[in-house]
Amino acid sequence: MTNSAGFTPPARALLVGAALVILVIGVQLASPVLAPILLAVFIAVVATPPLRWLRQHGWPKWLALFVVVFVLLDLGSILVLIASGAIEGFRDNLPSYQERLVLLSQELGEWLEAVGLASAESVPSALDPAATIAALRRFLSSLGGLFAQGALVLLAVVFILLEAPSLPAKLKVAFNLDTGAKRRIQQVFDAINRYMLIKSLTSLATAVLLYLWLRILGLDFAVLWAILAFALNFVPFVGSVLMTIPPTLLALVQIDLGTALLVALGSMTVNTVIGSILEPRIMGRGLGISTLAVFISLLLWGWMLGSVGVFLSVPLTMALMVALDSSPYTRPLAVLLGPELKDVPTEEWDARPLIPEPAPLTTAEGQAKKEPASGS
Repeated sequence: MTNSAGFTPPARALLVGAALVILVIGVQLASPVLAPILLAVFIAVVATPPLRWLRQHGWPKWLALFVVVFVLLDLGSILVLIASGAIEGFRDNLPSYQERLVLLSQELGEWLEAVGLASAESVPSALDPAATIAALRRFLSSLGGLFAQGALVLLAVVFILLEAPSLPAKLKVAFNLDTGAKRRIQQVFDAINRYMLIKSLTSLATAVLLYLWLRILGLDFAVLWAILAFALNFVPFVGSVLMTIPPTLLALVQIDLGTALLVALGSMTVNTVIGSILEPRIMGRGLGISTLAVFISLLLWGWMLGSVGVFLSVPLTMALMVALDSSPYTRPLAVLLGPELKDVPTEEWDARPLIPEPAPLTTAEGQAKKEPASGS
């Protein structure tokens, strides 16, 4: 009776897949509104422990909130001022960089013609320094809108922190959360806090070391490339490569090829030492996410939420894994997103369907609950 009325496992898998597709498309369509809100939520999650610590030490709610918000606004304002000054200076120097880029393209064309690979005129026409500089100007002009959006995000953080003390009670009443659900929510917050704290410290160390190295080499606007390195260090896999390209190209245009190679070598060394050696040791047993899942989440969240999704791909995937693990019907998806199962025999997972049957799971859970009672 139950089998005829219910859905078969392939039908349930198809329904779950269709629901996921609809959800992904909905998130992508709502990204202009959803992305700033998610960014504000993650900043608020990181700012909640200092706020809670101040409250536990006897600070009034309004004073603790004022201190946390003041620190956030102060740090954001300093960062915007430093970045704006460096961007304006870089924009003023673009004409001289364009002249140097034209000379380099002509020298490269002459060298290729001497070795018989191309004509001297083909390289300058292919590179088109004027188009490159124009694209840089448009990119620098668009950063003003990014700073304005950052101010709105900080304002949203303030309102989220105002609601943070009463949020657990509201969630409990609204969704009738039990102890296990509250524990899973707290697990999400703890995992995100730990990841964001460690990633922020390692990104700061990367930015400081890269800044010192670029200043030693005499590269212009070292603080701008350090800020860029701090931000891109949150992007898995491709962030370390992207942070190396702009200062290397600038060193090639501003100084010479040898300096550009030194810039690239120094950036790769810093990323290797901090990202591949130091950071995994601090993280301990890792993020609990497989490498393939991190790469796919980078593409998927980036497509759905744009640049915000790229920067928050790892914490968003961590939260998604905990949510999927909360239900027996979606737990197999959480297992697929998780790390390698070294201690579990492969035969046990080969016998389990992707979308498990509800009745056997309920029976198994009932048996598991009865066995301790009979043993005692």
